[in-house]
Amino acid sequence: MRVPRTITGLPLTRRSGAFVAAAVATATTAALLAPANGSANSTATDAAPAAATPGTGAATDPNIPFVCDNSRPQPADPGSYGMQLDGSFLHPASTPVDEENPHPFPGRMDDYDTKSYSKNVKVEAAYEGADFTPDFFHTWQNIVDFNGRRYMFQYDRSEGRVYDITDVRNVKVVERMSRNDVDGDESKANGSWAAYDYWGATTIQWNARLNSYVMVMSFEDKRQIDELHPEPGKDKFDNPAGVAAVRAKQGLKGFKVFKLNGPLKKDWQLLATVSTDSTQADPLKSDLSKPQQGSGSLDVPMWDGGKYLFLAVAPNDTYANTEYPTNLHSAGYQSWDMSDPTKPRLLDTWHLEGQVKGEEAAYAKNPRCGNRTSWMGARMPLFIPKPVEKGGKYGFAVQGGYGLTVLDISNPADMKQVSHLDLPPSVAGTEGDNIDVSQYEKTGMIYLSGYPLTEDCYEPYKPIWQIDARDPAKPRVVGQLPRPTPPKSSGITDYCQRRGSFGPKRTGYYTNPGKQDNGTLVYGFYNAGAQIFDVDNPSRPEIDAYFVPKAYGTKTKDWPTENGEFPDWAKGNQTHGVYVEWDRNIVWVMTNHGIYAVSSRETLGRPNLGRPEHPFRNSQF
Repeated sequence: MRVPRTITGLPLTRRSGAFVAAAVATATTAALLAPANGSANSTATDAAPAAATPGTGAATDPNIPFVCDNSRPQPADPGSYGMQLDGSFLHPASTPVDEENPHPFPGRMDDYDTKSYSKNVKVEAAYEGADFTPDFFHTWQNIVDFNGRRYMFQYDRSEGRVYDITDVRNVKVVERMSRNDVDGDESKANGSWAAYDYWGATTIQWNARLNSYVMVMSFEDKRQIDELHPEPGKDKFDNPAGVAAVRAKQGLKGFKVFKLNGPLKKDWQLLATVSTDSTQADPLKSDLSKPQQGSGSLDVPMWDGGKYLFLAVAPNDTYANTEYPTNLHSAGYQSWDMSDPTKPRLLDTWHLEGQVKGEEAAYAKNPRCGNRTSWMGARMPLFIPKPVEKGGKYGFAVQGGYGLTVLDISNPADMKQVSHLDLPPSVAGTEGDNIDVSQYEKTGMIYLSGYPLTEDCYEPYKPIWQIDARDPAKPRVVGQLPRPTPPKSSGITDYCQRRGSFGPKRTGYYTNPGKQDNGTLVYGFYNAGAQIFDVDNPSRPEIDAYFVPKAYGTKTKDWPTENGEFPDWAKGNQTHGVYVEWDRNIVWVMTNHGIYAVSSRETLGRPNLGRPEHPFRNSQF
């Protein structure tokens, strides 16, 4: 295991302006992107390594990163991992990408578990079936209040639901959106969507200028695609036709801004359509009839309703140095001026040295270079404990295999690196996805995690790292949150035995209504359900409560199969998210078969199962 190290100083960063990036993106062989301010922040003294030899299906796309020799992990020897004599599970040292296949081992349950388990938690309500499962594998959520009613949005691209959750025990579906009638084809219009339109990851905040909710919605690369596959010979390294097909896809890469006049889709009033493709002459008037470059805005935009918006973005196709076999972009970060929500204005773009075509010398230093497995680049925008307009200075960036970077964002038009921390490789799976910064102002601790991609623990465990960032110039790993263990009543000693994926996902989102409790973190944990951690004393974190639902749906027969039974292929991705109403002390647990509303008087306080005392307006920090 590689020991984490801290690196400070600006030479590890490179800044890119839109005009420079556009010029580079149109070249066959890209040069280093020049800093926007004209300064030379580079490690030019290091010679670029010789390019690795492409495979037999040699990719012709100039931005596929053949930087290091192919070192894709071999399948793990079944005898090298599994259950130990003390009842614990030894994870494989490394594995290739393999999200679709089971990997049974001695001691694993024969069938998926249909029992539920809980500690210090009460299930207030359960809603099962297709109406409460827009997607089996992932959804985003938001909450708004209109006319004394509280609504939850649950969605993933073309599949969306609007629920009235005012009465927690009597949730009603008030709108459904889908593309099922056109086989999910986003290029086709239907009753719910215009062609190339969908519901991307969203933040919704009250904007004082417009005196209304404003929704900022990401439009990004689709991550689950048919054109490329992780299998060698079908991935981006050996499938030039697949790469070309992905590049040729039409649609916005960027974000849209809406005014919300009510909770339904008909109430969305479009204010701006913004491209993050740096080759476009005007981001507010981009050409949507042709393919756009870059990743678009990834995941939930970071915006509190005020002046500054922060995005995770690869602004063009030269942001390409990532090993993940089906992903073409390595995202950095952008800041935007949202003073006028109808006319967002780009302020700055930042990326870590090594992410961009031409920075091969820096990229080759990463031990993941060549493994054709690791996600390298941002998956979410900056994690910001205090908004800049309220005196906040720092943003925390996690970029998969690139590790953690602390940025000074006190001047969003000139984001600067403060420090960097490498983390030990953990391949396969997503290494760095989420940072919970809710405790930073009190304890100086942040909590960084990736998440599993395979079933049956066929990858290294993804810990939740405790990182002491009290000195932002010297962040350091000081511990891990406890690994959840199953109750004795389950008949197993480790969650790896329960089948499905096991490991942390996220602690909901900063868009959760109300102010997060000091000392409490709620993580979705896949087959370990929702785990509630007490981190009030960082030196002794504990699991205070949990709710582990059954593995799949058993009460309805409305699933997309011939007989309506729950599909076998969706049983492994169990609890993929949590969304916490801190103002009502309710945790919504998002699963592959529906949603649960749970409370915990011991850890969250007395729940309010009815109308909230105050409407949600803006995220609280």
